[in-house]
Amino acid sequence: MAKVSMVERQKKRERLAAKYAEKRAQLKEIANDEKQSMEERFKARLKLAKLPRNSAPSRLNNRCQVSGRPRAYYRKLKMSRIALRDLASHGEIPGMVKSSW
Repeated sequence: MAKVSMVERQKKRERLAAKYAEKRAQLKEIANDEKQSMEERFKARLKLAKLPRNSAPSRLNNRCQVSGRPRAYYRKLKMSRIALRDLASHGEIPGMVKSSW
């Protein structure tokens, strides 16, 4: 089980990323527009830099929905390998059977 503080920090980042997504997209569009003057583009980049760091989507990382583990994450199932194996062993995932040979 991951530390609760790390899971909460991730949730906070997700909320901030969603909150500032539209504003960030508008500023990026202005900053990358060749038709705008250099001054306007520079101002847009400064405003972009003033936004909270945790609002950047690149600061998000995938975490297991069950345990909060950040590593060995299966995107399709949204859980870590350990949680997946544990649930599969208890027969809680339909169609998945523990392998033995």
